[in-house]
Amino acid sequence: MHSLFVRATTPQPSVAGKSAAIDVLIPARDEASTIAAVVRSIPRALVRRVIVIDNGSRDDTARCARDAGAIVVAAPLAGYGNACLAALAWLHADDASDDPVLAFMVADGSDDPRELPRITDPVLTGRADLVIGSRSRGFIEPGAMPPWQRGGSLFAAAVLTARFGSQVTDLGPFRAIRRSTLDALDMRDPTYGWTLEMQIKAARASLRITEAPVAWRHRRGGTPKVAGTLRGTLGATRAILAWLDGAVRGPAHDPIR
Repeated sequence: MHSLFVRATTPQPSVAGKSAAIDVLIPARDEASTIAAVVRSIPRALVRRVIVIDNGSRDDTARCARDAGAIVVAAPLAGYGNACLAALAWLHADDASDDPVLAFMVADGSDDPRELPRITDPVLTGRADLVIGSRSRGFIEPGAMPPWQRGGSLFAAAVLTARFGSQVTDLGPFRAIRRSTLDALDMRDPTYGWTLEMQIKAARASLRITEAPVAWRHRRGGTPKVAGTLRGTLGATRAILAWLDGAVRGPAHDPIR
């Protein structure tokens, strides 16, 4: 089987004056069947904390995550963006001066945690401000991404490339950015548009954005929340198109301001 395995090694040294801490953030909604394995598979020698954001789960997601060693933050208001915003609020309340590298992952096992250094090292060492895990540059397990999801991602990436001039190949959720950098982007989207909003605002701010090849696997259990459902697909499509309109026409046309 094809693998983009990256061995968990000693963390790369951070640039002078910057925190060397890495916190992994995992928004999760009804992922009790997968979350424990995901948390346990994260190379703990590389990270300070694994934080699971329980996004209104109706199952035992929170308990399973906590038993596996994660910190659990409650985000009862449904929506991927709401979960991420709740995590940022928790981090600020925990220590407003702390500035770790934040790595975002999905809760269903589609991301391979062994590839974490591909995502975090460029930020940790000061070579990039935002790193996007590109499944297009990496490897997608056959059948792991529905054609409409892959086509939509490629379309959005092409629009961003044309608008901002730098090559974009994916909107993947596996990504890393420093907390202070993310705070400065003033993120607002509460649901499906969060990841695209981040990339658009980072490009507008002339941040150093790079992509790293990563794998995308079949979910390890449970049921799809976005691409595998009509409601999720339509919601994500609306959010993506609205943010792309803002990208093309300017911040005054962003769907959430």
